[in-house]
Amino acid sequence: MLDVKAEAAEHSGAGAPGEEAPPLVVEGLGHAFGERQALRNVSFRLNRGDRTMLLGLNGAGKTTLFSLITRLYNHRSGSIRIFGFEIKDKPSEALARLGVVFQLATLDLELSVAQNLLYHAALHGLPRREAAVRLKREIERVGLTDRLREHARTLSGGQRRRVEIARALVHQPKLLLLDEPTVGLDVASRQFLLDHVRMLCNEGGIAALWATHLIDEVDSGARVIVLHHGQILAEGPVPEVIRRANASSMREAFDKLTGERSE
Repeated sequence: MLDVKAEAAEHSGAGAPGEEAPPLVVEGLGHAFGERQALRNVSFRLNRGDRTMLLGLNGAGKTTLFSLITRLYNHRSGSIRIFGFEIKDKPSEALARLGVVFQLATLDLELSVAQNLLYHAALHGLPRREAAVRLKREIERVGLTDRLREHARTLSGGQRRRVEIARALVHQPKLLLLDEPTVGLDVASRQFLLDHVRMLCNEGGIAALWATHLIDEVDSGARVIVLHHGQILAEGPVPEVIRRANASSMREAFDKLTGERSE
């Protein structure tokens, strides 16, 4: 196992609540389902512009972690702070600053693309005129302006994912979570999503946490967190994690760290 505790300690400061605080700080997080411990003492931090790949096999705890950060579950131990707001104490302030793309599709297929985005904007209290401007911008960025008035049902799987990312950004969050967003997509659609999120981080300063079990989605310009059986085995820039594992590639590093064969 790599020395991840030292790195976690280096990045432990959370700062005062507000836009100057780190987008996400997780400290000592644990969670169990009955006797099964799903997460054990998980700690990490995301800074502005970080594109972090949460890499783990199915069952590693990725979706549980996302469910805690989005407050679908209440965490029993540890701390989750979004821009300095502890999610247990200030859930509204924390979640208002978060955009999420869940693993399962969540669009209302009977509504148009525009209606899906307007409904999301209304949940965040955006005036309709302002929401219309924002949704037009986000839909344009994912290349679906010509589908805005069409029912979501008519879109391909890849197009629906693009709409979900656009929807997640309508309220202009600076922290984006994506849980296995490319599952079931073709190569071109998957590459578009990877490139789009890379652009959001590099040019928009968004911090993104992208959960995946696919090694080839982890490129050398990203940070990576290796999660295995609910524990973080390694964390840091991809080249650094490879070096510390005495490996020649991220695939070899993952296999060495976990004792498992990666996809």
